[in-house]
Parts: sequence; structure tokens; C-alpha cells
Amino acid sequence: MSTPAVLYHFAFHPASRTARLALGEAKVEYSEELVRPWEGDCPLFEMNPSGMPPVLSVTEKGRGLTLCEQDAILGWLEDRSKGDFLLPSDPAERAEARRLATWFSRRFTDEVDAVLLHERMEKPLLRMGPPDARMLREGREFLKGHLTVLEPLAAGREWLAGRRLSQADLIAAGHLSVLDYFGEIAWASWPSLKLWYSKLKSRPCFRPLLGDRFPGVHPAPWYADLDF
Repeated sequence: MSTPAVLYHFAFHPASRTARLALGEAKVEYSEELVRPWEGDCPLFEMNPSGMPPVLSVTEKGRGLTLCEQDAILGWLEDRSKGDFLLPSDPAERAEARRLATWFSRRFTDEVDAVLLHERMEKPLLRMGPPDARMLREGREFLKGHLTVLEPLAAGREWLAGRRLSQADLIAAGHLSVLDYFGEIAWASWPSLKLWYSKLKSRPCFRPLLGDRFPGVHPAPWYADLDF
């Protein structure tokens, strides 16, 4: 890479967090441009047809590349790596990593993020009033259901998809870390998942996320604690 990359992202957007984790794991140097995609003058609208983060701008071999959103960034990192990076070489683990990645990008996003993060994060940002208690209960029930599925995976494997760190772990962490900031995960109820998350929190790529702060909301007391 001839010039440093620039990552356009919103700190509490799960896919943006996944991109930051993956770039950190790959030891790619990049600068950050914080964006507010709900505002009409957001620069993302000129870079990505959807107007959504994350977007990574890089210059490689004299050619500019604009990588729009999580899958494009993860794919680029995989393509440029020497050997397997975040997709295991074992076909079964590779398939499992992709299955879990799709699950988070679709069902978890639709059933959990679209409810809890809307109530806890989007409403304050857009000045849409206080959280709806009924919607919070509904989102928390969906979250509990998803964590019930993840707990035995974390208990029976070294990482979520198998024996090695994969895209599935970073994508899951992108989602769960935002919910953790708002205190939405009762880790004591999910001991194996807690151990998995503590391993991820201890990796160098995770440190920048622990410094994020949402306007007007203090993080959960254990958010930045590696031994929570």
C-alpha cells in the first residue's frame, strides 16, 4: 500500500467496529474520519450508494480503491493476506464462519440491533424521545435467544467457528461490544461467552474500541475492564 488508508466510520455502528477490529488484526495503518450517516451532508453519500459506513479508502499500486461496507473490507483484507487471514483453511470451519457472519448481518441486526440500538442510541441522536419500554423488552428477549445459541458454541470451541479466530468472532464482537457499552448483556448468565469475549477484549485490535464514548451516556462499569 503506497499511502495510508482512511476509514470512514461511526464509532457505535457494529459493522464499523468490525472493520476496525479486522484492520487492527491485519496491522493495516489507517487514519479515521468519523461520520454521521443520518445527516444530509455526510461525505459517505458521495462514496457509497447506500450512504452507510464503514467505507475504506486506499491507494494500492497507484490505484485508488473505495471499499464500501463490511464485506468489501473483510474481502479485501482476505485477498491481500499471505495465506488464510480471517477465513480458516478447513472447509467446515470456513463454512461455519460464513454462516455465523450471515446470521449476525441479517437476523441479529434485524431482531436485536434494529430494536435495542434504535431505542438506546438512534433515538437520542435523532431526538426522537425516550426509549419505549415495550420495545426494550422485546429486543432483550430476542437478544437472550441469540445468546442462548452462542453460549454452547463458545463452550465447545476455542473460537465461535472452530479452532481459530475468524470473521465470525470479529463480526460478533462488533455487535456485542456496542450492546455491552449500554449494559445490555448480563455476562454472568453466559460464562462461556464471557470467556470468549474477554479473550477478544485482550487483543490489541480491541483497545481503540474501549476508548469510545457515546455522548451523554457513560459506558457500563465493566465495559473497558479486561477482567470483568
